[in-house]
Amino acid sequence: MRWRSIRSQLLLPLLLLLAGVLALSVWMAFAAARQARQQIEMRVRDVAHIVSEGKIPLAQPHVLLWIKQLSGADYLLVQPNGKQIGTLDMEPEHLPPAMEVSDDWRTLRLGPPLRAGADTYLCSGIRLHRGDNSGDILYIFYPERLWKDALWQAMGPFLLLGGSVGAASLALAIGLGQGLSRRLGELERQTRRIAGGDFRSVPLPPRCDEIRDLARSINEMAGRLAQFQETTKRSERLRLLGQVSGGLAHQLRNGLTGVRLAVQLFLRECAEPIDTSALDVALRQLTLLEANLKRFLDLGRDGEGRREPCSLPALVHEAVELLRPQCRHAGIELRWQPSPLLSLPPLEGDKGGGVVLGDAGRLGQLILNVLGNAIEAAGPGGIVEVTVREETRLAPQSSIVVLEVRDSGPGPKSDIADRLFEPFVTGKSEGVGLGLAVARQVAEAHGGRIGWHRQNGWTCFCVELPLE
Repeated sequence: MRWRSIRSQLLLPLLLLLAGVLALSVWMAFAAARQARQQIEMRVRDVAHIVSEGKIPLAQPHVLLWIKQLSGADYLLVQPNGKQIGTLDMEPEHLPPAMEVSDDWRTLRLGPPLRAGADTYLCSGIRLHRGDNSGDILYIFYPERLWKDALWQAMGPFLLLGGSVGAASLALAIGLGQGLSRRLGELERQTRRIAGGDFRSVPLPPRCDEIRDLARSINEMAGRLAQFQETTKRSERLRLLGQVSGGLAHQLRNGLTGVRLAVQLFLRECAEPIDTSALDVALRQLTLLEANLKRFLDLGRDGEGRREPCSLPALVHEAVELLRPQCRHAGIELRWQPSPLLSLPPLEGDKGGGVVLGDAGRLGQLILNVLGNAIEAAGPGGIVEVTVREETRLAPQSSIVVLEVRDSGPGPKSDIADRLFEPFVTGKSEGVGLGLAVARQVAEAHGGRIGWHRQNGWTCFCVELPLE
């Protein structure tokens, strides 16, 4: 269950921080207001302290006016006989009761608001005990507007600073949160599109940040998914082909076996001397047809198969002799001359050179596929050259045997040149595109590799296999 959106997760901690900042600003504002009130009360107590000494004749009106100019407060002196002397323009509505009048200037506090005419004052009183003023009560009226101005001057900077910073931070956080949520929402829509099978690349955001890196990773994921989808389709085609070719090869092999047995039986039982060269060619063509059928069965087959020493020159010689009648019929010159160092086994028990460890049947299939592909590429009147040699590599140090098949054909088309060894890739109108795919599979299964290149008008396929 989804708890809350990313925007909420980003805003909640920030809002808590802003609430703390605002609370601190309010606390500091009230602390400043309390300090301002204490300062005002301290000035009032200082006045009360001075007049309580009895050295100032308060009964004279100009003295109270002078004190008002210094302190900003109004004063009213009430004598025991009821006479009142003050600086107020109008008498107050009522005076604080005698019980609220302070006897000591140290305990003097500003009282509740009191109206006098159109103005409001904070009123307090002190009873005088010395000098000519003994027995008099001095009421101090501090204007409420001055009190509010002092409070605002004390609290205003903190409230304005905290409020403005909080509002700006909140607006910035909301804007950033919405922008981040919008960008993540766009990525979510793109990933849903990819999940639906559309593997087009996601447009990268202009801002270089983590979300751009995430979009780049999504593009890489989409590319790999596209490759996996293509691989899956190819594997499915191979699986279906394997099922069809298995049944077809089984039926065709039964027919081929009967034909070969009939030809061989005829050659053994024929009493009259006849020219058997044509029948020998027919037997070789039947063998070649059987090898071509085996190519469908070997495609996609896993496992190393049998492992035994095999003479690669001998396998090449066998394939050349098998395909030579086809070359003569098509007018193709097939050049094959094994190196003396890689001659066929001359003596019994001597394996000769170019010996690899592998499955002779599958290696023969590899050679037939590569050589047959070169013969078809060369065409009538073309040339095919076959060579086998041994090489020693320094890095890493190893000994290999190299099979090169060169043809004078025009070479693969440019649109398939980079995919020659993939299944079902062919430039022939009637080709299937499996011969080179099987060849690469066999070479890699034997720890080798296969490649091709164009050089001086020739197409060269090179097969490298490790020596035994």
